[in-house]
Amino acid sequence: MRISLRISLAAIALIAGAASLHAQRGLKVYISADMEGITGVASVDQLGPANFEYQQARQWMTGEVLAAIQGAREAGATEFVISDSHGNGESLLIDRFPNDIPITIVRSFPRPLGMMEGIDSSFAAVIFIGYHASTSSTTGVRAHTMSSALLTRIAINGTSMSEAGVNAAIAAEYGVPVVMITGDDQIVAESKQRFGPIEGVAVKRAIGFHSAATMTPEAGQALIRQHAKVAVGRRAEMRPYRMARPLSLEVSFKNYRPVELLGYLSNVQRIDSHTVRYAPRDMLDLSKFLEFITNYDATLTP
Repeated sequence: MRISLRISLAAIALIAGAASLHAQRGLKVYISADMEGITGVASVDQLGPANFEYQQARQWMTGEVLAAIQGAREAGATEFVISDSHGNGESLLIDRFPNDIPITIVRSFPRPLGMMEGIDSSFAAVIFIGYHASTSSTTGVRAHTMSSALLTRIAINGTSMSEAGVNAAIAAEYGVPVVMITGDDQIVAESKQRFGPIEGVAVKRAIGFHSAATMTPEAGQALIRQHAKVAVGRRAEMRPYRMARPLSLEVSFKNYRPVELLGYLSNVQRIDSHTVRYAPRDMLDLSKFLEFITNYDATLTP
């Protein structure tokens, strides 16, 4: 009887210790935010500092990230890392973020993990805000993968990828699942097909590359808050988007010269006039390769 009691007390202590450790760790959520998929965004008019509606789009983007934070907090999230991932990586209005909870904001480029810089195995879930369809989409608003100016296709293991696909696979390297995505109806449908039954919020309907039928920012933010709460609550149902090994990356360029020069490298294979193939060790190596080829310029200063 005494042995049984000791075992029971030991078990209770073990459970209590695990619960205490979990409480200390908290519930960390990683949010990667782009702008092309934000409510109201439809063309270049909203997407860069020189364009007339960019400042409004920054407010809409910030509002959607704040809505996701609030919804996630209602589901128990206690800490956030936010990746400011559009354009120059300085689009979010960081002085609007709450200071009663730990929040780190990753800004500017380049970064080894691109739109996923700061992700690690301590996170419970990933949320994508304001994402867009891949280059292969014929209807998505501002559809592209990594660079609409330079690239026509990115494929991993023979499958054409969206930025969401690449970034979800980076998160999977640390065992973290994507639980929610927001953007137009095309990227939401594409991502649900690829990742499984994640939460998806289509804040606008794609009409074409330069046009959309959109909700108002307030309506979009309300939906995002609601679904973020559900998504974080459902995190145990989600599975990381793991890519089969060995990895094979193919990148197709609009122009000939980058492909010709990359083909000089012993670890890069030129497979046609516009495409190179690279065999990364893992998704972290793959991410660094993509960051290099989309950012390097011999005239870079300082």
